[in-house]
Amino acid sequence: MSAVDASFSELSVLAAAERVLARLRQIDGHVVTAESCTGGLAAAMLTHFPGSSDVTEGGFVTYSNIMKQKVLGVPAKVLEKHGAVSAQTVEKMAEGALAASPLATVSVAISGIAGPGGGSEEKPVGLVWFATAKKDGAVISDKQIFSGGREDIRAQAALHAFELILQRLS
Repeated sequence: MSAVDASFSELSVLAAAERVLARLRQIDGHVVTAESCTGGLAAAMLTHFPGSSDVTEGGFVTYSNIMKQKVLGVPAKVLEKHGAVSAQTVEKMAEGALAASPLATVSVAISGIAGPGGGSEEKPVGLVWFATAKKDGAVISDKQIFSGGREDIRAQAALHAFELILQRLS
């Protein structure tokens, strides 16, 4: 079941985070997050669990374009041409987070429009782009359009990010 179809709650997001932690422990992996519209929610869900520091490297909250550039190395040209909510930007965010984290084996990046404002015909409220990067693999991006209010969209985005990490680690 995808996050779009899922009935979710804070508990389901936490359960997904716990599955990510368990999988990382199985493979001796580490995760790092690069978040925009979720504002650190995915990292907060991962670090909800005691002992999560054994597989959670950290997280970057890069809400502004300047932070995406300065902290994660997203090129200004990418942001100007494609915008912050795009495959190109989240791919660079995922690569930047992984490069900045010595122990991380997988990263996930999230950038979207959680609303209630800020949407457009081309990029509606609920549009969220994701990317995962692995030290020994390609960067993969994914797009979802979630529904509901701001809180719902952010929670669905965190849940989907965990599903993508689990797919990359399967």
